[in-house]
Amino acid sequence: MAKEELIQFEGLVTEILPDARYRVQLDTGHEIVAYTAGKMKKNRIKTLAGDRVTVEMSPYDLEKGRLIFRHKDERPSTPGGPPRGAARGGQFRRR
Repeated sequence: MAKEELIQFEGLVTEILPDARYRVQLDTGHEIVAYTAGKMKKNRIKTLAGDRVTVEMSPYDLEKGRLIFRHKDERPSTPGGPPRGAARGGQFRRR
């Protein structure tokens, strides 16, 4: 039996649930429960409510899916903020 083709949708994370699951509102209007998969889980990519994501789903179960990509923010960074990677509050200083 051949493996079925997976369906990809884009959506918005609306809620963070326990056990690394997320409630995602798809662009089509449906709401599903998705979990972090693959490289996102391995590289510990954080996903917050309000993030745009790509979800992969099986054609057999259209209520569940896997988060496979988190889209970067398109809003500009705030000027005058700390540079990326800077230690905050001196919590990582050596003595």
